[in-house]
Amino acid sequence: MRTNLILLFVLLNLGLRAAPALESKPDAAFFEKFQPVKAPAISGLLLKKGDRLAICGDSITEQKMYSRIMEDYLTMCVPQLHVTVRQYGWSGERVPGFLIRMTNDCLRFHPTIATTCYGMNDCEYRPYEDRIGQTYETTSVQMVENFKAHGVRVVLGSPGPVSKMPSWVKTANGKTEDLNLNLCTLRNLDIAVAKREKVRFADLFWPMFTASYAGSQAYGANYAVPGNDGVHPLWAGHTLMAFAFLKAMGLDGDIGTFTVDLKRNKIKVSDGHKVVSSQPGEFTVESTRYPFCPCAPAGAAEASYPVYGQDGLDSEKSIRSGMALVPFNQTLNRLTLVVKHATAARYQVTWGDDSKAFTAEQLAQGINLAVEFPVNPFTAAFSRVDAAVAAKQAYETREMKSLFRQTGDHKPGIQAITAHTEEIVTETEKEHDTLAAAVAAAFVPVTHVIKITAL
Repeated sequence: MRTNLILLFVLLNLGLRAAPALESKPDAAFFEKFQPVKAPAISGLLLKKGDRLAICGDSITEQKMYSRIMEDYLTMCVPQLHVTVRQYGWSGERVPGFLIRMTNDCLRFHPTIATTCYGMNDCEYRPYEDRIGQTYETTSVQMVENFKAHGVRVVLGSPGPVSKMPSWVKTANGKTEDLNLNLCTLRNLDIAVAKREKVRFADLFWPMFTASYAGSQAYGANYAVPGNDGVHPLWAGHTLMAFAFLKAMGLDGDIGTFTVDLKRNKIKVSDGHKVVSSQPGEFTVESTRYPFCPCAPAGAAEASYPVYGQDGLDSEKSIRSGMALVPFNQTLNRLTLVVKHATAARYQVTWGDDSKAFTAEQLAQGINLAVEFPVNPFTAAFSRVDAAVAAKQAYETREMKSLFRQTGDHKPGIQAITAHTEEIVTETEKEHDTLAAAVAAAFVPVTHVIKITAL
């Protein structure tokens, strides 16, 4: 009897250990069938000073939106890390296709860290089959191990969700729910691979899936984080993707703190900022770290970047809409103003061309300038850097898919170029170097004034 009880206890414990912990699910029937394994905790900064980041993926990466947000952030928000970025998105690609071109297109540039975003095409736009999962897992392991063999740290990203069946995939079958269950399974396999290979994991699927549902509830059934075509996100969805990858890198999001002592009329600033001058209630600061700016004033942005006033929270075309669906500002974008020794009950804070009233208590606790002032003294400068980043990333697609492959055959998985591969690369890199230098040249210190007036 005692032996049987011990055996039962062991079996029960084995069963408990075999059942992985799951992510919390919204209380809605929509999520009932989904079993998302809990993502591993993130600990410590993965990035190192001077890192060369490779952003790899399929057509969603080739959209050059989440990759652009990431490069903008790494260039302007954490410039002290001196991270450089290249994107390697290729439309229609699956992990096996990237493996074929990985050495020729990516490893030749000696990245030190890489993000990957596959699974959307690997799911074959059909209900899950073991064959699909086995191929995806096996090739993902090969991809990660190949990166590691070349000294590259990896952030393994999951696929995102879909919001409807893609019309252009003629072999697609099943229902939208079937595809998302398939993609959720591939996400779970990514977690298993990341744990086994001891690399970071970026969860795109579950935050995007739950955020899309929340957005549709708040803004109407047509709001879809995966985008209008059901697969390719607009700015809101790409913001969630960038957030997942940047968070997985372990960035702390502390852009800076300005602490004002009204009694002594002094301001103390953190690293990346310096005091230029102080007058009663007015402080001039020069900053070499920018907050992340989700929109630009009209006429100041590269054409495709969201413009303030046209970027409502109810629009998937808005970066600010995506930022509202996840704790982007709280986690990654804190530029804090703290005001001590206030004698009035309320104050007006003027920053750039905008003013806003706060209580003394709010100011004592600290306000996030990046949130309170969407258009601010950094916005125009941020837009100029973003335009340079957009131009560079556009060339990276052209260089990789066209200039490297002078045969005109742009199918994924094509590795051969010509007999003069190195000569072609050397020649095309001259233009890339020029565009990269333009990004660096556009990023300049910003001098701005903070005024604090009693009301």
